[in-house]
Amino acid sequence: MSIIRTLLIRVSGPDQLGVSAELFEVLSEIGAVIKDIEQIVVRRRLTLDVLIEVDKSDDALKDLLLFGYQRGLQIDVEEVDGEPTEYTEQCVVTLIGRNVTPEELKLATEAISNGKGNIDRIIRLSRYPVMSYELSVNGGRMDEIRQRLLQVAADTPELDIAVQPLNLSRKAKRLVVLDVDSTLIQNEVIDLLAEQAGCGEQVSKITERAMNGELNFEESLIERVGLLQGLDELGIERAWQNLTLTPGARTFCRTLGRLGFTTAIVSGGFSIFTRRLQRELNIKHARANELEIVDGRLTGKVIGPIVTRTTKADFLHEIAELESVPIDQTVAVGDGANDLDMLSVAGLGIAFNAKPIVQDSANTTLRVPYLDAILFMLGVSREEIEAADSLDAN
Repeated sequence: MSIIRTLLIRVSGPDQLGVSAELFEVLSEIGAVIKDIEQIVVRRRLTLDVLIEVDKSDDALKDLLLFGYQRGLQIDVEEVDGEPTEYTEQCVVTLIGRNVTPEELKLATEAISNGKGNIDRIIRLSRYPVMSYELSVNGGRMDEIRQRLLQVAADTPELDIAVQPLNLSRKAKRLVVLDVDSTLIQNEVIDLLAEQAGCGEQVSKITERAMNGELNFEESLIERVGLLQGLDELGIERAWQNLTLTPGARTFCRTLGRLGFTTAIVSGGFSIFTRRLQRELNIKHARANELEIVDGRLTGKVIGPIVTRTTKADFLHEIAELESVPIDQTVAVGDGANDLDMLSVAGLGIAFNAKPIVQDSANTTLRVPYLDAILFMLGVSREEIEAADSLDAN
């Protein structure tokens, strides 16, 4: 009676054409049943792991060693337990930084281990403009692992960390709602207008206090808009010309469109700018405050309801329902106190280069200055982004 043995085979050495095909030919000849495969090539060095079941383990070992000798490869064979480990919870951890250091990796992986999580796989998602890695974690409790990693991120300003369940909802996220000022763009629109109206310093101070949560947003907006009274359309156009998109904004929106995402923007700023951003970046939905213009000049008044913290969260719900997207498949991105409700409602809420009050409240922060780094949190690699851009260029 033959005995079925489970063997883990590791092939390592210089990568060569046809190595995988020859290995599988050997395994086919000895009647092996393949149970799992994992392969990676780093700087032209191959590591190929194959888990097999076989009843001719002695013949298998001889044939494998001969294959390795002929190819100049290292062959390691280990008998392992035939039953896979069962885990109750699985999550994905994304690490992002300008240069993710060994010390940062040590702190993150130590936090996962202390939360009883086991790292199954680590892959690199990008080398530039930031380094990013994705860790697949089994076991432990995701909430505990998240809290430990959030503490690591809080103590390590150069490292951003996102923790998400490893399930279909992560792969199926289909709606992204972004704040505009200091998120999609680098400016505060009202400050750009105030510069043209000659009250820039006065308005900027009020804006900063409002975004830090020190002032009631609605009252502060009415006060600031009042200072813009008399600004003409030429001044508005000059303000638009001074607007600067956040680095990576075009790549972010373009890639989301290719992936079939619906994009939306919601702003405590003004529709005279959000409408133009919509057209320029192919964004489907937008909501912002409407400035009253009479005879080509701002009257210093807002028409209709003011976009508030509550409005932003309601807008997210509204667009999700309109697009038939479950709320756990949504992403919200913002930086100010009036984004907090929206960030807490979304399936993934990201505090992007946010004010301290927002970073302290959000469960995911991103402090690098590139908006397209959010794509790495969605599991999209830099290579995939560039390959799609290359196809379009051709």
